[in-house]
Amino acid sequence: MTAPLPGWLVAEMAAVPPRDALAGADELAAESARLAAEHPGVVTHRRIGTSGQGEPLTALTVGGPGPSEPSGLVIGLPHPNEPVGGLTALHLARRLAEDDGLRARLGLTWHVVPCIDPDGLRLNEGWLAGPFTREHYARHLYRQAGTEQIEWSFPLAHKDAWFDAVLPETLALMRLVDEHRPVLMASLHNAEVGGVYHYLSRPEPDLHPVLQAVPAEVGLRLHRGEPEAPWIPLLAEGIYRSLDIRDAYDHLEVTGEHENLAGGNSTGAYAARHGTLTLVTEVPYWRDDRLGDDAASGHDRATLLRGAAEAVDDLATTLTGALTALAGLVHESPFVRATRFFAPFLAGSATDLARRATQDPDRPATVAEHASLDEVVDMARLRYGGMLLRALDAEHALGNVRPAVRAARADLAARFAVWSAEAAGRAPATRVPLRDLVAVQAASVLGAAAHLAASLD
Repeated sequence: MTAPLPGWLVAEMAAVPPRDALAGADELAAESARLAAEHPGVVTHRRIGTSGQGEPLTALTVGGPGPSEPSGLVIGLPHPNEPVGGLTALHLARRLAEDDGLRARLGLTWHVVPCIDPDGLRLNEGWLAGPFTREHYARHLYRQAGTEQIEWSFPLAHKDAWFDAVLPETLALMRLVDEHRPVLMASLHNAEVGGVYHYLSRPEPDLHPVLQAVPAEVGLRLHRGEPEAPWIPLLAEGIYRSLDIRDAYDHLEVTGEHENLAGGNSTGAYAARHGTLTLVTEVPYWRDDRLGDDAASGHDRATLLRGAAEAVDDLATTLTGALTALAGLVHESPFVRATRFFAPFLAGSATDLARRATQDPDRPATVAEHASLDEVVDMARLRYGGMLLRALDAEHALGNVRPAVRAARADLAARFAVWSAEAAGRAPATRVPLRDLVAVQAASVLGAAAHLAASLD
């Protein structure tokens, strides 16, 4: 049983307005400029960089600039298929601009980036207005190859791992972090199906109950299934320590698989040099309450892990086979580059799932663990199968009707239809209202800021 939330935070959640669709890059840019124009004495709007394809990157500064006042940093769209954060960033900026008392309670000058990845967001705009089904989402989704992801292209020097191919968007964030040395940074991600969970860069025991209580205020449950990766430490129920690629390296070094890691480190790992508390609150598009159920499932965990490993390995083989058959026959699109990155990544994930099945092999699985392993399979199939199918659809639209391209497209489309049906049959996938997702993210950020300011009550 979690402790009740303070009344002011409950009121903040209740005040989030309804929303029918997610926002694209142009809407986020226009709303940012409008907010600054409406609050000229409180909000400034400035350029912080340029995207890879030439789009201005901008930030809003709300409050300050007191030379001794600490800063908070909010980042929307660290991954382009996770646009809830764009709405949350603008909502937070507006509330902070409108409410002097709220700013005073938190004691921060806020730097808010509504969209750090406009290029990637534009490649997701086909699904932002719905229909909000998993199949429609997957058929219009784009997620970069790991080495092209803003969140995972911060500098890295760890043992034999080295990365310095910093993206222009990442460079813009590095400048913000180093200029303002935020005491709190919120990187606004969101998941696809399940419950709510959080990442913190360090344990904050007095904050944990607040983060755990926030989802229930809108009828959502905490995630109690498997973590996103086996090397992620659990700090408290529904709260994990922030992702750091150095932990992944050390985990995989035992088997030699660390040599397959590519890319850099995370935003939170970079900001840690300034003592920043990093918060990530993952909210789902679709709810599946099984992922919050810690009752016994009637299955042993090892069997479920082996089944997931086989399914993910089959997906990796399918994608690799398609890429081999299409070599030299299709354009080097972002979707093909992403598939080329994720196919071996998925093969490694399958190996890791199989290895985990040998550890504590007789332990029974909870309902949440069973559901989360189903979701590991369904998310991978729909996300990565959908991206490659989108690439092949584009080839057809451009007139590339070579037999090998048509055959690969037909085979993948048939598989994708089966995967979609299996996913729909396994999980209810009830859509969560967008206002509820924004309310959870916003309350988590405000609660963390109040915790640091000792003003939660």
